[in-house]
Amino acid sequence: MNKLNVAVLVLGKRVVQSRSYFRSRHEIPKNLLSSAETTRVSSSKSEKNIAHLIRTNRLSEARVVFDKMEQRDTLTWNSMINGYVKRREMAKARELFDEMPNRDVVSWNLMISGYVSCRGSRFLEEGRRLFDVMPESDCVSWNTMISGYAKNGRMEDALRLFNSMPQRNVVSWNAIVSGFLQNGDVASAIDCFERMPERDCASLSALVSGLVRNGELDEAARVLVKFGNKYNGREDLVHAFNTLIAGYGQRGRIEEARRLFDQIPVSNEGKEGNVMFKRNIVSWNSMIMCYVKVGNIVSARELFDQMMERDTFSWNTIISGYIHVSDMREASNLFGQMPNPDTFSWNAMITGYAQMGNLEVALDFFERMPRKNLVSWNSMIAGCEENKDYRRAIELFTGMQVEGEKPDRHTLSSVLSVSAGIVDLYLGMQIHQLITKTVIPDLPINNALITMYSRCGAIIEAKIIFDEMKQSKNVISWNAMIGGYASHGFSAEALELFKLMKSLKVLPTHITFVSVLSACAHAGLVEEGHQHFKSMVNEYAIEPRIEHYASLVDIVGRHGQVEEAMDIIRSMPFEPDNAVWGALLGACRMHNNVELARVAAEALMKLEPESSAPYVLLYNMYADVGRWDEASEVRMLMKSNKIKKPAGYSWTDSSHVC
Repeated sequence: MNKLNVAVLVLGKRVVQSRSYFRSRHEIPKNLLSSAETTRVSSSKSEKNIAHLIRTNRLSEARVVFDKMEQRDTLTWNSMINGYVKRREMAKARELFDEMPNRDVVSWNLMISGYVSCRGSRFLEEGRRLFDVMPESDCVSWNTMISGYAKNGRMEDALRLFNSMPQRNVVSWNAIVSGFLQNGDVASAIDCFERMPERDCASLSALVSGLVRNGELDEAARVLVKFGNKYNGREDLVHAFNTLIAGYGQRGRIEEARRLFDQIPVSNEGKEGNVMFKRNIVSWNSMIMCYVKVGNIVSARELFDQMMERDTFSWNTIISGYIHVSDMREASNLFGQMPNPDTFSWNAMITGYAQMGNLEVALDFFERMPRKNLVSWNSMIAGCEENKDYRRAIELFTGMQVEGEKPDRHTLSSVLSVSAGIVDLYLGMQIHQLITKTVIPDLPINNALITMYSRCGAIIEAKIIFDEMKQSKNVISWNAMIGGYASHGFSAEALELFKLMKSLKVLPTHITFVSVLSACAHAGLVEEGHQHFKSMVNEYAIEPRIEHYASLVDIVGRHGQVEEAMDIIRSMPFEPDNAVWGALLGACRMHNNVELARVAAEALMKLEPESSAPYVLLYNMYADVGRWDEASEVRMLMKSNKIKKPAGYSWTDSSHVC
């Protein structure tokens, strides 16, 4: 090989090597760049995934993704801490905070916000400790700490911090004003508001809301008039007006609410510089709700028909208004026109029809519901219980559990009432066991348990629950226990418990006196019965009802004072019912007063035209004293009125008393 060929060969190798070298020089950075890009994209996806999981309350899954990340920036750490803070899981938030390689002011503010939001002074103090040691604080840090003190009722500490702020902003002032309002110091709140160097609509809105919460509606109106015109270009001003309208409505001051509503422009056409101050959908809804609360459905409907735009709340409010005035036809008509009824709409219709006693229609709505919730089941079960359809109530309760819906206190209370209604002690005891396993019994549940056991005759069990309630009893608890004693013949115990009730300054109700008078009747305590009746009227200013008169007639009649019983009936301010005449007829039967027995029996025949009881009892009374002509007349009258004597009633058996 000559020198030329060797030179060419060597040169060729070097060219190839050079090409390889330059190619590798270009490829390595490209590969490195690709790897870095992949890591960055992966981290970005993980950050987005963590944010999504936290937003959807899947915090444990977010933590798994967080722990697997190779690189985390401060934003990622803050997102994870924020997730724990929102769930009040401060121990886990603090653990991450302490592990953070680099914290920014947001990290510190998140932790302080979390601590001051938790209940208890130790959390507030821990928030203050972090505030004191943070390297650099901003207005958010100061405002968060001020709000924390205010929410915990420590306004002196909040003011001390506020006064030492290097630089305050409008949020700082708003925090102090809100703090005074939260703690009921209206005068200081207004004074602070008026001293603010600058205010915004949020300041005015917060003040008005706070004044409404404190019941200072006239002061809220004064503030709105005085300062409102300075912010008439901001939407927050409408919020302040809406809040005061709702406040007036809650207290039944409808005229003031309407005047305020009319001050908000319907639209802003042709009004320059007032772009955002106009009625919004909340304004309309608030005013309609005001009318609905006082039962003025005509005015509510008038406004509803004027609305250019309606939301679900608008429809639900007007439908509820018609249900409130028992106009289920119009409520159903509106429900049919509603674009997208929600669960509340369906539940309202179910409750409305159930309250009207129309269980079949209520059940039809219930079965057609696209999605039932716990309220749906509770409304239907309670409706059946109130209308004494106990069998269906039990079927619904069983179906509810088959569907996987867990009963709550309201469900269990209704089913206990069902147990009492059908006097099913076994069912009641099963529900009691379920209560013990699933909830901590509250006052309504305990009252329902006492009622159930009392009506089922398990007086000892009822008294155990009554005694375990200690100081948490209310008048319903006392009524249930006294009524249980009275209805099962424990007159002495009922009257003794009533005496204890009065000594503890628990005010009796008309229901209490029904049981007390019943106990007196069973025990033959005529004088004491009279005294309790007079005490009810004179001492407790309770207007006697027909059931009280029935008990009083029973008391004196059983004692043989049937003429006095008749005098009581004549003195009644209303027409006597079958219970009153039945009490008199029973007393006449017991003491053989045939003349008054005929008066009572004839009254009962008119009130209960299909009942054979007064005919049979009067016939037997005539037969007992040998007045066969009158007895025959009663029998013929019964035949002419086509009244059939049921099995078990005898023409000569005198044991049946009305």
